[in-house]
Amino acid sequence: MADQNVPPRRPRDDRGWDGRQHHSADSYGDPTASASYGYDSPHPYQGGYPAQGDPREQYGDGYAHAGQPAPAPRGPQWVGPEGLGRPAPARPAGAGLPTLDDDDEPGRKVGRRKAMVALGGTAAVVAGGAALAMTPQFRSLFGDEAAAGDATGNTVTDGTAARPSGQQPSTVRTYTEQNESYMGSRAGEALKKNAPTGGRTFSGPAAAAAETTVTVKTVLAKDPILHLARRATFGATPAVVADIKRQGIDAWIRGQLDPDKIEPSKAELKLAELPTQTLSVEQLRTQRDKLNEQGAQPEREVVDATLARQIWSKRQLFEVMVDFWNDFLHVAADFDGGEVYRTSFDKDVVRKHALGSYPEMLVAANKHPALLIYLNQKDSRKDAINENLARENLELYSVGVDGGYKEGDVRQAAMLQTGRGVDDKGQYVLRVNQHYMGKVKILGFTHANTFSIKDVNNPTAKEIAAVDAAIDKYITYIALHPSTAKYVAQSLATRFVSDTPPKSLVDRLAKSYTSNNGMIKPVLMTLFSSSEFWAAVGQKVRRPMEYLVATYRTLGVAPEASAKNDNGDNKRTPFARGLRQIQDKLRELGQYPMGQPTPDGYPDVYVAWTSAGTMVNGWNEAGEIVAGYRTAFTYTAPEKLVAKPPATAGAYVDALSMRLVNQKLSTREKNLILGVAGVPATAKVDATFNGAITAVARAILASPQHHLR
Repeated sequence: MADQNVPPRRPRDDRGWDGRQHHSADSYGDPTASASYGYDSPHPYQGGYPAQGDPREQYGDGYAHAGQPAPAPRGPQWVGPEGLGRPAPARPAGAGLPTLDDDDEPGRKVGRRKAMVALGGTAAVVAGGAALAMTPQFRSLFGDEAAAGDATGNTVTDGTAARPSGQQPSTVRTYTEQNESYMGSRAGEALKKNAPTGGRTFSGPAAAAAETTVTVKTVLAKDPILHLARRATFGATPAVVADIKRQGIDAWIRGQLDPDKIEPSKAELKLAELPTQTLSVEQLRTQRDKLNEQGAQPEREVVDATLARQIWSKRQLFEVMVDFWNDFLHVAADFDGGEVYRTSFDKDVVRKHALGSYPEMLVAANKHPALLIYLNQKDSRKDAINENLARENLELYSVGVDGGYKEGDVRQAAMLQTGRGVDDKGQYVLRVNQHYMGKVKILGFTHANTFSIKDVNNPTAKEIAAVDAAIDKYITYIALHPSTAKYVAQSLATRFVSDTPPKSLVDRLAKSYTSNNGMIKPVLMTLFSSSEFWAAVGQKVRRPMEYLVATYRTLGVAPEASAKNDNGDNKRTPFARGLRQIQDKLRELGQYPMGQPTPDGYPDVYVAWTSAGTMVNGWNEAGEIVAGYRTAFTYTAPEKLVAKPPATAGAYVDALSMRLVNQKLSTREKNLILGVAGVPATAKVDATFNGAITAVARAILASPQHHLR
């Protein structure tokens, strides 16, 4: 019996995750700074961490980071519903977050900072009309009196002794489970009340859009074309909206689901300026000295390339799905080995299968050096078994923590997967002499796991393939398990529909997943053909990365260097340097592609990202982009965003809102923005809004209409 050979169960916090996090410095403020592509010199991790109340703050799962600081919270959560409007006491000089403008000029009726807070403070917290007020901490930063707090805690939904995994509450880490834990808060309950409930599937997306009435409260225009553009891309642009109108909803979605037929954008052609992205694993290993001299960093360039595609690729739905899988089947870019293997994992696992078969993706991942190194599978052998990958295959990448497995299943899976590793050339290898032989039973999967091998130290290719096939068969089994179907369905519905997707939709998506053997395109077609998708206007809030990428997209930033560009860096082109600046800013904001250090990926619900500092930092960056301060790219001058600016302030705000967020703002929001400019609606203005056009455009980008997707 295999169970008789199982090593003693180790506490989860003994399963050290000791991947080296080397976020090399490439100063956002100093474009001349560059960092070594050093394999041997570790760099401290400096990325963002979960919000307060996130159970992952206590790494009870064993993913400890020796010598690294304790996780810092993303920031205070929004609670409420008391709202704004308290008297503003004097504030100490120099206190608070980065400036939103120098604000509160004598004679100005509405200070810019307070207007931005009133506009944006309710913006990011209004998901479909479920208004949640700002925390006292956030309000005090802007001079508003700190009202009595509403200490909203998270109702943790994981960690009872009866659970299959027997975890403690502090170890909720799965992609779906962490979302559910956030949504157990009072803020989450408020959002649930406004989410669509129930629905049906139609013959196609266009039919579903035509037959669905949006009943939820939302500040967004209830336009199905705009809704599709916001959810199936990283941000609606005039070109995307025009394409959907011209092709029709059905044809546009079909085209997006066939990305190989979509021509590459100019920016994608410029990815050749990221020298490591075309190199193989072997080339990255052999050329490390040369790349070091060039200041190239493969693990950072793969992030740069991803950002470029998110902003400029015409294959937007494909890029959204790549981001989805990078959270679901997560391998951090910054791990000890990421500099060699993460680019290949992106290309050969995630991108290859993003719109294909998830079972094939999971099988490919389990043979890729990136995952084998990231989760220490390369060290697992029959006489010294490492459980990391076996556990995460069940807990994170397939059935989920409540998928029905038990500790014995984890151990049996770990035994079955022994022998898989990485050879001296950096390639996948199965060492048969290190593979445990003997019957295994895992979550209903059984295999004799015995093979006729003449010499385990010198097996034939056929003998190796037989052992490999047994492991692949198990991986495919769990990838097609009913619990995996539900887990993938729940995660997709959370990404595309709402933070609290209706069970009716999740069940239909899971059924589609199962009936199509884990193929993703049919599941997406079921989703887009469902009334729940079209009814969920305004039910998702952009996370920091999504907000910043959408800002670049809506402002029409071009990938070519501006005439004002002064490269100041002979190691990178302006395009490469500009992408690195975006990445560095996103690191400040706490979210960037492949950035979560632990294997759970980023949470995908609004209440996980409600950080005051992140929001204000994002607004300030939007102002920098509007003003064209990032000279590595070309920007449309803010006074030229509207082709023929109206002569009065109110009409100009309407026209600029249509240009940036595809709809007019409410009267209240419009008046707040006019207050930012310090003029009434009837005032005569020129194309520069009498010098306030940058502040006005940035204020529109702080509105609910830009924060919601």
